[in-house]
Amino acid sequence: MANAQAASLTARLQLPQNKLDMKVVARNGSQREELSQLFAGIPQADYATIVSAARPTKFMRRQTIFFAGDAIKEIVLLTEGSVKITQLGENGSAVILRLEGPGEIVGSVGSAQRGRHCSTAEALLSCRALVWNAPTFEALSERFPLLQRNTMRILAQRLQVLEGRFREISTERVAPRLARELVRLLPQVGRSVDGVLEINLSREELAQMTATTLFTVSRLLSGWERQGIVTLRREAVIVRSPLGLLGISELK
Repeated sequence: MANAQAASLTARLQLPQNKLDMKVVARNGSQREELSQLFAGIPQADYATIVSAARPTKFMRRQTIFFAGDAIKEIVLLTEGSVKITQLGENGSAVILRLEGPGEIVGSVGSAQRGRHCSTAEALLSCRALVWNAPTFEALSERFPLLQRNTMRILAQRLQVLEGRFREISTERVAPRLARELVRLLPQVGRSVDGVLEINLSREELAQMTATTLFTVSRLLSGWERQGIVTLRREAVIVRSPLGLLGISELK
């Protein structure tokens, strides 16, 4: 029964079946739009020109792609794997701003020739990406207005997500907040493994994402494990009952 429920939610949330399944970002539209919303509405010929200017690149698990303060030299579009974006507070504590999954741009986008990264990007899994030199991507954005439009939409969506998370942190209890974050992560970076759903994040990283303590996350997850909702691993959470998380998250 639990596996059937997980399979049902997998279909509803369009979860990836393996690391190579680019439909993790599947949306209605053409194949290029399935790769990334960066290419939404762009004609095939223009899409081919844009992609041909990038170079395929691999990043190893736990490899740092860039550090906060580094000059923005490249635009990175993830095609496989997941990346965490972090910042350090004045006291040295880390906060995870967001995770990037297949089809998403890692780090800064838009006009980046003279900018610097304000966060650090680290590969959570082995990753593949398309990488453009920043001046090349700038020139492509000027040449193809739809590419620039899509870039601005991505920035607006990021801001909207950050605003929503700030509101949740300010107004909601930790348990529904943590459950909701796990539900959000399922279609973004979740993987279907042996009929269950796996999120490759440690408890410490989940605490950094939800603005709470490692102790609180461990306590909540242990309780959910006893209820059969999740199974804990050293650097991963296996979601056995997505519907159970939905109930805790108080989503309607």
